[in-house]
Amino acid sequence: MRGENTDENPSLECSGAQGPAPRLARAQPVGRIPDPALHHLPADLDLMSGARLPRRAKVYAHRGSSGLFPEHTRAAYMRALDEGADGLEIDVHLTRDGEVICFHDPLVGRTTDGHGAVADLTLAQMRRLDVHSWKTPRLPGEYGRPAEQLMTFQELLELLADAGRDVGLAVELKHPSPYGHQLEEKVLQALLRSGWDPETSLMPGRATPPGNPEGHAGRVPQVDVSFMSFYPGSLQHLADMVPAEKLCALFDLVTAQQVTRRLQHLKLSFAVRPVVSAVMRGAARDAEALVWNSQVGLAGPGMHYVRERRADVKAWLARGLGLRVWTVDELDDVELLLALGVQEMTTNFPARVIAAVSAPGQEAGYVPSLVS
Repeated sequence: MRGENTDENPSLECSGAQGPAPRLARAQPVGRIPDPALHHLPADLDLMSGARLPRRAKVYAHRGSSGLFPEHTRAAYMRALDEGADGLEIDVHLTRDGEVICFHDPLVGRTTDGHGAVADLTLAQMRRLDVHSWKTPRLPGEYGRPAEQLMTFQELLELLADAGRDVGLAVELKHPSPYGHQLEEKVLQALLRSGWDPETSLMPGRATPPGNPEGHAGRVPQVDVSFMSFYPGSLQHLADMVPAEKLCALFDLVTAQQVTRRLQHLKLSFAVRPVVSAVMRGAARDAEALVWNSQVGLAGPGMHYVRERRADVKAWLARGLGLRVWTVDELDDVELLLALGVQEMTTNFPARVIAAVSAPGQEAGYVPSLVS
């Protein structure tokens, strides 16, 4: 759906006395906010200050702080780091000339002014696309110029290395790719060039500058890298080089709505719908099998899956598996995951979820409006 941050199985791309908890407000694209407000962030999203409070779960920013800024842009990533996200969740594709870029869809039409497939465009052609005006025509200057918003994977690694604190990086490999496992190989090559250690899956950052409240001067922060995919073959390809505990199998319950979304750009989609549905369900079962068979150390179910299959989630947690659940944008879902003991949440609204997990019961009934 155009302009929405939704995730789905992309295997073919490749209550209480007070009533239910309120929902986190859906992000209104800044481009639709009256012009005088374009220079101001909503008051409730002012950056938090003061000492960092202990958190009951780690918070990963889904395509950056994509509830406020255009997904996978420099602005979305920098904002998420400023908000104190524990890590960034990104998607990667290969361009025609073999460059790894941070981008979600296989086609560019939803979030740029162009058309066509990422795999058919060179990096130079991708650089010429407007990747931010569909949501935020005017970006704060501190988050980079318009021409700097599309980011390569290498540029993202540089950004994280300069974060001045420990941070996580969850890399989703998008499949199927016309370039096969070249995608994984290119990602690993970029990481190795940046000092990534395959044994620990840690990459060194820059030394913490003096006066940085996040750490001691001179300490070298670390980027903790994990790899995710809805396509089991991607994780199996990485298994020889990446520790199992850094591999995350993504899956969700396949719904009729997801199948419809997958087919919306195909001609004669009614004819192939049964095949598409079967392939999507098969990929989800295969991904679950990686978790049950302990071939990966992280389970990445969608929020819909968690609501419907709580027994499975409890069993995985009891076995010592890590869970990284997506996409957690509603306060009642945050509370459910905390009650279950889920360790990591991926969200479009990192600042708000951080507030919800930072102190037990902290403003549990208050959800501010995104647009003041």
